[in-house]
Amino acid sequence: MVLKLYGAPRSTCTRRVAVVLREKGVPYELVAVDLGTDAHKTAAFLARQPFGQVPYIEEDDGFELFESRAIARYVALKYAGQGNAVVPDPADLRAYARFEQAASIELSNFDPFASQIVFEKVFKGAKGLGEPDAARVESLTTQLLAKLDAYEVILGKQKYLAGDEVTIADLFHLTYGSMLAPVGINALEDATKRPNVARWWKDITSRPSWLAVKDGA
Repeated sequence: MVLKLYGAPRSTCTRRVAVVLREKGVPYELVAVDLGTDAHKTAAFLARQPFGQVPYIEEDDGFELFESRAIARYVALKYAGQGNAVVPDPADLRAYARFEQAASIELSNFDPFASQIVFEKVFKGAKGLGEPDAARVESLTTQLLAKLDAYEVILGKQKYLAGDEVTIADLFHLTYGSMLAPVGINALEDATKRPNVARWWKDITSRPSWLAVKDGA
């Protein structure tokens, strides 16, 4: 048997886990959860993921884990000896601290802005919650661009956010980051304004793991 990934194929968080599974060469079975019919809100699903969100994983021995970033860390550490080393050895305390710093950057300085822009521009209408709040989108975009100015400084000194080796902290940007250009925000690709960010973005979006799951886990 193989690890089971319960989630929606196009879900941002499901694909966040899938890209790491691909990086580590871990076979998995996607157990599709139909968000359109609220399958993630049923009693059976809530018994395994009490927040009613995707994804979660289940291993052969019954071990279950939810929260996409926690799953990614678990997979990266459990399968440290295979695939690409996308998390530093925790025994190398300073390298691991730099990784955690990079992961915190994504969680605090990228995701809150990118995910809410995507919510306003994509998910809000799809869920029948009304029109995008233009003022909110403008404010979020301004804040995101300021954060990316700091990314430009960091990436001017090293290849990736945690150093010169890719980590899951970089990969965590892929799902929401890839949805920005289609809604008119090209800050990640624009080499004229942030060449280091553009170089980094081209690098991580060209990885085989992302190309394999970008259209569905």
